[in-house]
Amino acid sequence: MVTVSNPSQPVDVLVDVYFRREVLPHVVDAWIDGSKRDPKDNEVGLVGYEIPFNRHFYVYQPPRDLAEIDADLDAVSAEIMALLREVHS
Repeated sequence: MVTVSNPSQPVDVLVDVYFRREVLPHVVDAWIDGSKRDPKDNEVGLVGYEIPFNRHFYVYQPPRDLAEIDADLDAVSAEIMALLREVHS
């Protein structure tokens, strides 16, 4: 059986059986468009899927203030210069 805890769909499960068991209980007005067929196997539905990671997982973080970035760069530059002075001495 295909569930959230077992996301691997067995190959021998028919589309209609899976649809009735796993989809219709949650989305009662869902349907299968029989005209969409995979060119590889000519079966209903396309093989594979796409997970749009940006849509589901990306959280926008505004960029830091330019003054803060400049201060960080100045601090790193000063640290690099101190290390170079140690090496050169």
